[in-house]
Amino acid sequence: MHSKSCLRALSGAALAALLAAISTPAWTADHDAHGDRAFHDHDGDRDRDDDRDHDRQGRRSPRVVLISLDGAKPDFIEKFIAEGVLPRDGGLARLSRRGAVAKQNITASPSLTAVSHIEIATGSTAVHNDIPSNTFQAIAAPITSSISGFAAPIGGYRLSPLGPSPQPTAQPLWVQLRQHGKKVVTATWPGGDGADISINSTVVQQAEPTRVTDYTVPFGAFGGLSAQGFSLSRSDFVSDPAVVAALQSAGHSSYSPVLVTAQPIETFSCASAAPATCTAAATLDLKYAIRVAAIDTTNDGKVNYDTLVFFDVTRGIAAGPFQAPSTGPAFARLGGENAPFFFEGSGAKVGTAYFVSALAPDLSVVRFARYGANYIPRNAPVLADVEDINTNIGFWRPQADFRIPERLSPGFTSFPDVEIEAMFEDMVKTFVRYQAAIGERAIRKHRDADLVMIYIEQPDGSEHQFLLTDRRQGTNPKDPHSIGANQDAAKVARYASYIRAAYQAADNAVKRIADTAGRDSNVIVVSDHGFAPFHTSVSMLNILRNAGIDTSKLAIRTSGPAVNIYVNLQNREAGGTVDPASYNALVTQVANAVKNAVDPNPKFNTSLKDGRLFTVVESRPLQCDAGTGLCTSKAIGQDFGDVFALMAPGYNFDGIQSPGVARLGDAAFNATTTVLSMPNFYGAHGHDPLLSEMSATFIAAGPDIREGATIRRMRNIDVAPTIMRILGVKPQQVDGEVLHHILR
Repeated sequence: MHSKSCLRALSGAALAALLAAISTPAWTADHDAHGDRAFHDHDGDRDRDDDRDHDRQGRRSPRVVLISLDGAKPDFIEKFIAEGVLPRDGGLARLSRRGAVAKQNITASPSLTAVSHIEIATGSTAVHNDIPSNTFQAIAAPITSSISGFAAPIGGYRLSPLGPSPQPTAQPLWVQLRQHGKKVVTATWPGGDGADISINSTVVQQAEPTRVTDYTVPFGAFGGLSAQGFSLSRSDFVSDPAVVAALQSAGHSSYSPVLVTAQPIETFSCASAAPATCTAAATLDLKYAIRVAAIDTTNDGKVNYDTLVFFDVTRGIAAGPFQAPSTGPAFARLGGENAPFFFEGSGAKVGTAYFVSALAPDLSVVRFARYGANYIPRNAPVLADVEDINTNIGFWRPQADFRIPERLSPGFTSFPDVEIEAMFEDMVKTFVRYQAAIGERAIRKHRDADLVMIYIEQPDGSEHQFLLTDRRQGTNPKDPHSIGANQDAAKVARYASYIRAAYQAADNAVKRIADTAGRDSNVIVVSDHGFAPFHTSVSMLNILRNAGIDTSKLAIRTSGPAVNIYVNLQNREAGGTVDPASYNALVTQVANAVKNAVDPNPKFNTSLKDGRLFTVVESRPLQCDAGTGLCTSKAIGQDFGDVFALMAPGYNFDGIQSPGVARLGDAAFNATTTVLSMPNFYGAHGHDPLLSEMSATFIAAGPDIREGATIRRMRNIDVAPTIMRILGVKPQQVDGEVLHHILR
């Protein structure tokens, strides 16, 4: 989740356009004809007027609107409000003045996105709701398998025979609320997806009632095509009278001769029937061949190409108007936002977007990106809600994609950093706006909802990529000397501006959603975790190898700085090989290797206690009535690893480069033995939740919230029972407590 300036490679006009794109305000009142007009409901103004007439005809606003800003740090919010980065009339400042604010909100252990959001939704710890990480192994599954915390059974499952739990150890609050006749809406909230959850091809949690609300919009999914960068020049373009005629017929003129790529820039195929999506191969029934036309929209008497038109050869250039999710051709202007492009006819409703990062007036330099393709999962129980979003807001827009700035996606190797960063910032801006529009749609369509839960992805993605705030971080991931006094100060400042922009985008989303909900709603803003910079990537595999442990008997599942290590135990894992008699010794050996792992380099280990990498190391109890490998504790739940550990801030399992890069003062990198190396991005979460850096946000205001209340310390598991108390339902099966002192 997670670039060296070469500004002289750009013309002055191109550079100015790029910097303008980067610094464009996160929210604009209007969008151009080829932009995101589907983001606006035609009845938006009337809906806001209706909010103000609330008392005359009964309740028209939701009682509670819960907004999660992924990764929002309370200290950053406070700092940015004080500095004016977040305006006084913005969403977060307004709520902070009018309601209750927590100084510290202790989040889940580990402090990861899936874990924390399910904890917020259930009011129970990860040990009880059985979501131990973003990625883990279900202990009933083969040792080679993994399961996502976003698509795992909430509250556990029955091990023998494998199936749904007759008594789940936790449930989302929407289950209890709906049982009491309350109406709940979830907009891309983790766990609210309408999916049946399977392990070993056996359904262990049905969608109803755990994963369905009265209006459920799942978070988007990968549509089969990753992002791609393209570099062209004038020689790639030719005249094509047929394309000129089609553009003119569609109402688009050019003040310089229209030029078109002689050949398609790429071909791919999609399926006309869901659930299949798209592929770069020509194996599916719908074929696409994308060509690009260059046009000049400035009537200045000069040859000055400024816009690229992306169209499918078969479907051509249609005039429109287009009904969402359709977009027609994508018109992407240099210095403007990405242009969405729907794959017409795709059964899963897949789409992408194009962004122009460099366009010389004479086409001598042409660089652009096709972002990754995406769609909203079409799970049967919530298909009507998915279609409502597709046809009123549009297909799932590309979110900030770490694979572009880390140059993991093809075609971006030669792109200057400033262009890559402009792409990421463009996606931050347009995707947050898209998510806010989904939240607004959910509220407007269900004004009688008792609870609306909305998830916003930023500032998490930007903090992963740009949290360059520690002198031990290398500003050039390939150069071990780029730390301390050798850091690139311009890059540090540029990255800080991107963090501010992410918080501004999130703040605007809160304001839009709160305004749509109306002043009679209780609006609660939370985050799932805080953030910390990291300077070192860590290989868990090599820690164990170096300790002489046979790793073929283990499964290592890491997420950020958190790790679950599983023994391939007979009669537990499918196909387990380690006999129960050897299990105890192996668990002890692994735990000791983790506890004894150190960073000996004094340039980096200054914040560690005794140089030890891990601050939390927990082992599954070795003896209990449940049997070997099935014991649980206050720290270890059903699907936690046999050893569960969290690293200190500054260290992360992610970000290891290929080829690896040794840190300053370390021995040369060796893929089979090196434990510590330079990472290729900068921010992490998943550390010990008691640390101040991992504190989550909590801000609440509304008719049921006391104005000016300050919470010295709370827990994210307190959010669900507090919401249930506001809605008049007694919380059951929760670990959290009602925040009585902030309620009127």
